Amino acid sequence: MTLTNLASATHTMPRMERLLDGFEPDFEFRPVPPLPEGEFADRLRRIRQEASAAGHDILLVHADSIGSYKASNSYLRYICDWAREGMLLIPTDTDLPLALYTIFASSVLLPPAGEPVLVDDIWQVGTWGRETYNRPGRGLDRVVDATARHLDRMGFSKAQIGLIGDATSAPYWAGLKTVLPGCRFEMAQGIVNRMQRRRSKAEQAVVRAAAQLACIGMQAAYHVIRPGVTDHEIYAAFTFAQMARGGETGDGYQIGINPYGTHCSKPYGHVVREGDIINLYISAVQYHGYTAQIARMIAVGDITEEQEEVLTMCTEGVEAAAALVKPGALISDVANASFEPYIRRGHLSDADSRTMPYNWSAGDDGAPLLVPQQHVPDPDWEAMGRSVNHVWPATKGPHNPNVGHSVSLPKMPPYNIQSNNHDKLEEGMTFVLHSQWLDPLTAGANIGNCYLVTETGAENLSCHVPLGVHRVPA
Repeated sequence: MTLTNLASATHTMPRMERLLDGFEPDFEFRPVPPLPEGEFADRLRRIRQEASAAGHDILLVHADSIGSYKASNSYLRYICDWAREGMLLIPTDTDLPLALYTIFASSVLLPPAGEPVLVDDIWQVGTWGRETYNRPGRGLDRVVDATARHLDRMGFSKAQIGLIGDATSAPYWAGLKTVLPGCRFEMAQGIVNRMQRRRSKAEQAVVRAAAQLACIGMQAAYHVIRPGVTDHEIYAAFTFAQMARGGETGDGYQIGINPYGTHCSKPYGHVVREGDIINLYISAVQYHGYTAQIARMIAVGDITEEQEEVLTMCTEGVEAAAALVKPGALISDVANASFEPYIRRGHLSDADSRTMPYNWSAGDDGAPLLVPQQHVPDPDWEAMGRSVNHVWPATKGPHNPNVGHSVSLPKMPPYNIQSNNHDKLEEGMTFVLHSQWLDPLTAGANIGNCYLVTETGAENLSCHVPLGVHRVPA
């Protein structure tokens, strides 16, 4: 395919930079400052207290670089506001200082944002390797060696050490166990994970701001959507509107456009046409490290009665679940309520998350499920010399067997809103309720709001964009 044909296929033209002309959100966004240092000091106090109760002499907190200037988890950002890779040493004794070994990968940025707070001694390990740096050795080995030497200097060569990290931390822990045979190592992620259940007032303000940015992005998308506009342009409008006001990232969401309501896709050059159903699934707008979510459906012109029913069903699912949100409510009751509209219409037999069919489930008895082979017409993809030859997804049902999950910092373990979670809601919890259904090549929807549990009920953090389907004239 020639470049000229490719440009024609994606409708690239000078109008792109003008699509947001005249756009103004219908509310004023007021930026929220980063969390104060006192918030991190209180977290450190709580972490040290729990580590002491568990018998740990010191905690090691690790996050690795996974490229593109991203860390593999948010533990360091949560504890000391460090957004890069590093090995943080937290002695349980409050009179001993924290130390951070960092900069051992090339995907690093200088602060701001986020110089480590409460950390006096910061050590740059360096990047290693023959091919790239012409320096023999591995960064991993250097981090292990530096950490072991630091522990020895502090008198912790024979100690109980709590470990906080993720799958990328495993080779670091293995190395330390080899060079420190006198130490006892225990996983300690639960100390921080438990602190993710309820958000402080300062955290609530940041999550609320993140949700407002998502709403502004959604309003910007509504502003530009019309026949002839591409999914790239819609995605870009959303991204520009929220990032221009302080959003940290522009890659935490999906856009699905086709006549069937399929969601969870990325832009590829689809041109909006009459009869299209558009899903904007904003799975993460990040602000000061915290995320918020929102999902909305857009119908272009007339759609089928079956599609209208699915849109109505999913809207009712969110409303039924949200009506039960308050302190003390069982999470399982909230989840089950969301599926009542599905059961009433005969789409599901019950709300049991274990047996419920969902889009990415396996086949009978847990065996892999063959994805059906069938040509699915897509003129924009085919104009680029490619084609869709399988039916995605392989099964019909909700996207997941839950109706939502907690929202927090990226990569923090979530709790799910589903039938087997019999815990109770508490003030300060933040989560998304998204009602989803997809019958491949027929009809689908993904509709959701972000909620905060208040003293008396719930606050809809996505209140600036109506929940119901947005209509665009053909």
